[in-house]
Amino acid sequence: MKHTNILSMLAIILLVVSVSARPDQPNMQSARTNLQNAKANLIAASPNKRGHRAKAITLVNEAIAEVNRGIAFDRRHNHALKALPDQPHMQAALEFLRNAKSDLERATSDKGGHRVNAIKLVDQAIDETKKGIEAGE
Repeated sequence: MKHTNILSMLAIILLVVSVSARPDQPNMQSARTNLQNAKANLIAASPNKRGHRAKAITLVNEAIAEVNRGIAFDRRHNHALKALPDQPHMQAALEFLRNAKSDLERATSDKGGHRVNAIKLVDQAIDETKKGIEAGE
């Protein structure tokens, strides 16, 4: 009887801890990690990219700053929504866009200008997706 009460109490404590240990904005945190990984790879790449690598690093830095501001905004303004997912489809789209951009940047540069144009379009899509996330909050 005494062991049953102890086990029941432990189960309740574990349940409370697991619910309260839910990560803060997991999709935003994941996006930031992917951006940081992309930045590290851009920095490690050779600099012979006619300035495109450096521009990509600047844009990634700006994207990281936006993600940080988004996390801070959410913490200040969406107290009632903490239990809801962090816009999973928009965040997933943002992550896929960033991964696509990273792939384009790693591709060889001789594509008749199409690779550079694709990167510009992906950048614009990233910007619009981020604006959509902000609007949805």
